[in-house]
Amino acid sequence: MNRRFCSILWLAAFLISVPLLNAQNAQKVDTSLHSVRMISVEPDVKLEVLDWGGSDRPLVLLTGLGDTAHIFDEFAPKLTASYHVYGITRRGRGASSVPEPNATNYTADRLGEDVLGVIDALHLNKPVVAGHSIAGEELSYIGSHHPEKVAGLIYMEAGYSYALYDQANGELELDAIELRCQLRQFTNGYAQEPVKDYTDLIANLQRVEKEVKEQQQDTEDLPPTPVSPRMTSDLFAIMEGRERFTTIHAPALVIFADEDNPVPGDGAQSRAQAVRQALMKRNKEAQVAAFARQVPLAHVVRIPHATHYVFRSNEADVLREINAFIATLPPRRVVRDGLRAPLWPVGQSIR
Repeated sequence: MNRRFCSILWLAAFLISVPLLNAQNAQKVDTSLHSVRMISVEPDVKLEVLDWGGSDRPLVLLTGLGDTAHIFDEFAPKLTASYHVYGITRRGRGASSVPEPNATNYTADRLGEDVLGVIDALHLNKPVVAGHSIAGEELSYIGSHHPEKVAGLIYMEAGYSYALYDQANGELELDAIELRCQLRQFTNGYAQEPVKDYTDLIANLQRVEKEVKEQQQDTEDLPPTPVSPRMTSDLFAIMEGRERFTTIHAPALVIFADEDNPVPGDGAQSRAQAVRQALMKRNKEAQVAAFARQVPLAHVVRIPHATHYVFRSNEADVLREINAFIATLPPRRVVRDGLRAPLWPVGQSIR
């Protein structure tokens, strides 16, 4: 199965939609009722954090690849009746700091630690963290390494290979990133140090070879997918900093959008687009199956007639699923006079 080509198609579709949404937002005055804070997550790096207010359990919103937290200006206020809602603008975007796009500043680990840094700075007690698109990697970093920090994770069209590596089928880009790291030992003074793990290296070489041949078979009759000029250096750094997360240890809601966009016409371009859509659909089915195998307790929801920006195209459906999922989580607990006790909404009696 050629997972890398589907990743490229997803990225192309995302980058096409981002400027359209940004152009719409640029024409609007920011009337969303929120406060803004700049929170330091490491020396010389501050993130823009929006606070829409609300009550009871904290809910933190993370954005897609090219967006800022303002993408949630219309969505977030719909949640404040039940939750205290925050949004984080990722480093490299908007008003947040823009560190050098090197090998360490935009890895999945670093971006995940940014989110945890904001949670700690705001003194949030086990928030629910919801993310769109590429934010799935930050969610899975937290769910893999620090599940005790959160009550639950919500993937809004964010459950793709950057969030969960399909151990049965692999994914060419992620496997190639890992292989590149493994091969560095042969270019960084390998004569002075023994090779760390020949068995794993050879297995990954064979895996990548197999995936390259699958990509060749899937795409040999398709025109190349050009690199978007909207791919800035920080976005490239994020894509190159992805990791292979194989499971999630926190309660998780995973929302997939099932798009229904038939390709009109019968020309060569239309046929190529139909093939691309079929490959993307196959990729989505494989990801759903991967969640069933590797994260069996995750609650997977598929919303029909939706788009990648599912929280906009199908807002009511997403709000319903978020509320239903959070209702299944244990009551939040806070420290009162040295004792831990459930936190209930003001005015609500306990029966």
